[in-house]
Amino acid sequence: MTAKLLDTVLSLTALMEEESDMLASPGLHPALGECSGAKVALVAALEAHLAMLDRAEPSWMEKLPPDGRQQMVAAIAALRDASVVNAEVLGRQLELSTEMIIAVAAEVQRLTGTNSATYGAQGALSQAVQATPISLNTRL
Repeated sequence: MTAKLLDTVLSLTALMEEESDMLASPGLHPALGECSGAKVALVAALEAHLAMLDRAEPSWMEKLPPDGRQQMVAAIAALRDASVVNAEVLGRQLELSTEMIIAVAAEVQRLTGTNSATYGAQGALSQAVQATPISLNTRL
């Protein structure tokens, strides 16, 4: 059972490293959707394995032979390191995407002139900025 868990941890680590490499390199990466789906499936499998092991034997880690425990600890440490890098790369991608959408919306608003001004009863001028509808074509 722990061999299956170790295999899942190693597979998830390799997948996160591959995803981080793709996101860090320029260009389009059509395999990112598949990679994300596989990552979700591996995380679910990892959680299921851990829950099953914890239900069957709460102290399963202590009962591993020393070399098996050492392998498991090393694999989990590698997974932690890969997940930290993956989280940083994904965070940067989200920030860049947000900044790009904000810039596109500002440019569309500038070009379409969706600002409006209204005179009030007291003669005051109030400015209103109407939201500009933005849609993204995800089928490039």
